[in-house]
Amino acid sequence: MLPFFSNDYGMASSEFGHSPGVAGRKAIEAAREDIAKKINASPDEIYFTSGVAESNNLALRGAVSAKKGDIITSSIEQNTVLNTAKALAEEKGIGNIVVGVDKEGFIDLGNLEKKINKNTSLVSIQHANQEIGTIQDIAKIGKLCRDNGVLFHTDASHSFLKMPIDVEKMNVDLMTLSAHNIYGPKGAAALYIRKGVNTAPLFYGGGEQKGMRPGLEDVPSIVGFGKAVEVYDEKNNKKVAVLRDALIEKLLKIRDASLNGPTGDKRLCNNVNVTFKYVEGESILLHLDMRSIAVTTGSACFSRDLTPSHVIIALGRSHADAHGSVRFSISKYNTKEQMGYVAKNVKEVVEKLREISPIVER
Repeated sequence: MLPFFSNDYGMASSEFGHSPGVAGRKAIEAAREDIAKKINASPDEIYFTSGVAESNNLALRGAVSAKKGDIITSSIEQNTVLNTAKALAEEKGIGNIVVGVDKEGFIDLGNLEKKINKNTSLVSIQHANQEIGTIQDIAKIGKLCRDNGVLFHTDASHSFLKMPIDVEKMNVDLMTLSAHNIYGPKGAAALYIRKGVNTAPLFYGGGEQKGMRPGLEDVPSIVGFGKAVEVYDEKNNKKVAVLRDALIEKLLKIRDASLNGPTGDKRLCNNVNVTFKYVEGESILLHLDMRSIAVTTGSACFSRDLTPSHVIIALGRSHADAHGSVRFSISKYNTKEQMGYVAKNVKEVVEKLREISPIVER
């Protein structure tokens, strides 16, 4: 990325012929090609954006602008999808239909099929969930949408490169991708838009990216995204999955601990989410942070709107369970020894907190 902050700082637009701009343009197109190859798409179907929020907004708002109609989502989507669908319903007077999930976070295809009708413009179901790691059968969902003549968008920002993706076999029309979940820069993302799909831009300007996403491209971030794709070693996914399973096994030995989401191949390789009864997730987080362990929680105090995780609630779990949920995200840089260190410290922290909890069952 560094040369594009200095020597090759020129605007990467084809209408300018100076060398710094040409260098930036070539780098952008190289990144576009690398990303397209990974999902079996054409480079001209990849549009760079500033992040997952913009990609999801472009997918939903663009589809509804091109064809006004109801949107169907799941109850465990990212807020960038749920809140966009809600806003569109209020602005456009369309239906915002939310499909529930089972206790592991899976969509019922039969229920989804019942919701699709002639008024449906778009179905948006994520590939893999950001909190509990549930991997949906996107190919079947996509086929259902294709058979009913409905556009299908999937947010694959958490599954990209962690598992095989083929937009043709999956019957996907629009797909959100992200750099930061594959060790790339924050603020770099993309939206795949299948050729022939009728959609509209969020805003208007010049002719950059065929007018679908106008404005000067963030060359360093796009270059970083492409490089992250280039150097990503998918062999590490198996290593990370082994660490995931080892950590799950150790954590579930703690009394009154339960896993959120599925196990095995139906779960993201790097995701662990456990509920610890009778303790608050934010307390666990703060104590672990002091022990150099970084986690996230679905607890209210760490939610800006002061509500528990909508994902955990959607599984049919209680508010107390959501408050006691903790997510551990595993990296290729982690080790087996670290999993032991994490489990040991979690056990100590949970037991210590339960000693002072007024609601714990002793």
